[in-house]
Amino acid sequence: MTTDDDMAERVPQSWFPPGRVTGRGRGWYRGDCHVHSARSNGGELTPEQLAAGARKVRLDFIAITEHNTSDTHGVWGPLAGDDLLVMLGQEVTTWTGHWLALGIDPGQVVDWRYGIRDDAIDRHVDQVHQAGGLCVAAHPHAPYPSGVFMYPFHGFDVVEVWNGLWSSDLPWNANNEAALAEWGRSLADDIRGGRWRPALGNSDAHLEGQIGVPHTVVLAEELSTEAVLAGIRAGRSWIAESAAIELSLTAAAGDRSAGIGQRLKTCDEPVVARVDVSGVPSGIVSFHTDRGTVHRESLPSDGSGAVEWRTSEAESAFVRVELRHLGGHMAALTNPVILAGL
Repeated sequence: MTTDDDMAERVPQSWFPPGRVTGRGRGWYRGDCHVHSARSNGGELTPEQLAAGARKVRLDFIAITEHNTSDTHGVWGPLAGDDLLVMLGQEVTTWTGHWLALGIDPGQVVDWRYGIRDDAIDRHVDQVHQAGGLCVAAHPHAPYPSGVFMYPFHGFDVVEVWNGLWSSDLPWNANNEAALAEWGRSLADDIRGGRWRPALGNSDAHLEGQIGVPHTVVLAEELSTEAVLAGIRAGRSWIAESAAIELSLTAAAGDRSAGIGQRLKTCDEPVVARVDVSGVPSGIVSFHTDRGTVHRESLPSDGSGAVEWRTSEAESAFVRVELRHLGGHMAALTNPVILAGL
């Protein structure tokens, strides 16, 4: 990782966005961690338009992730505020896959000039981790040369299973379906090994109207870069098509309960998983475990309801939920609640 020292020296610190929004404590925050301005190839929006768009769709945070440059880091300070956290990042567009470096310092640039055969990826991921940042495997099945993610997920913190850019009429397509299936197949083995990678959803916005479709809803101790990244890293998050959708998932055994991204100590007692949702009229709720899809149930026409499903630690290593529209495209999905023994 290098630093644009000239930019860091010539730009006043007040022009960089603050790392924390004051007065915003523990809560669920909505954000888009993959956003581009006109500085990126294919981008058409100014930072001012991106900030206005984020506020319009009720986001609490965004991460600016230009392609292989940090030269817009120094324009975001005046555009952030007590209603919008702006995290600094980069989309690292290597020759054999793209990844997001989130939470890097002002002016920092991650090298992108390599491919899988160069055996260089681990070194650059480690540099981001050493700086306190988060590494995301981006759009693993994007339909263009270099867009398909050819590296192993090992070493990465998170997988972007839902990317909104490469959709025509709907923010869900076959590329996202493939990414979700790949991530879902690996969950049980990763959990058994003690290190699983949460799912993330982002718009990859380049054009007007794309930001926040989809976005990720994160449980953070405060609205700060450090706390938001910690929530994402821990899997305390779910993905939403829009801010009109609300969702909560809990699993309970006896007098104990756990939420998304947490472990539930079952003590060999029966487990009740419950999801409460709203905002998807006549939607379909489905529960998923290491055995695949285990239960489906329809929502009423007003889109609000609660669905329960019963299991045990012996039957299920984890429980996660998908919420789809009647036509089958995704409306929301969660990271898992992990079921442990004693």
